[in-house]
Amino acid sequence: MFTGIIEAVGSVESLARRGADMRLFIDCGDLDVRPGGIGASIAVSGVCLTAVEFTQSGFAADVSTETLRCSTLGTFEAGTPVNIERALTLQRQLGGHLVSGHVDGLGRVVQRSTEGRSECFTFDLPLALARYVAVKGSIAIDGVSLTVNRVEGVSFSVNLVPHTLMATALDALRCGDSVNVEVDVVARYVERLLKTTADGEGVDVALLREHGFTAP
Repeated sequence: MFTGIIEAVGSVESLARRGADMRLFIDCGDLDVRPGGIGASIAVSGVCLTAVEFTQSGFAADVSTETLRCSTLGTFEAGTPVNIERALTLQRQLGGHLVSGHVDGLGRVVQRSTEGRSECFTFDLPLALARYVAVKGSIAIDGVSLTVNRVEGVSFSVNLVPHTLMATALDALRCGDSVNVEVDVVARYVERLLKTTADGEGVDVALLREHGFTAP
């Protein structure tokens, strides 16, 4: 698990295609990712990767065909800036929200504007994901924990304060760019609970009403 609070902005050092998948080498700058050891989980722009090798400047990870299909990692090239976060430990503050590093899909930047000292970004989402986004809810964009300010159809907007722009790679985004999106896991579990299964089990309005959670 991760928090969505980025620890460093790194870059793609190199990548090696290996048939349908690839090995990715990440330069982590001053962030030391070695204490986690081989097999540690490290989020790269919101994608949970497993460290299989450490280098002088960072680490290497294998990226599966499925991950390449579902995320922006397939578009990476040498020099691409990336957000880096090590896995959450009990000694670290949970300053953002619980992020799994399992990307739900791709969003697209459709508008960027200045509002005071912050930047307002508007993203489009696939319809299947848009239903999980709520005003003042949490969402992870390229691994960054953000608060949703506006929702309209399949679009939503977030505001990035100067610190977030400085401490992440999101300032490099331009209209038309794709981003990795992970919706709040709570929304998915609520949806699952509200779906009645084939054998009649599950939570529905009638059950909530029976136990006093809704008005009769």
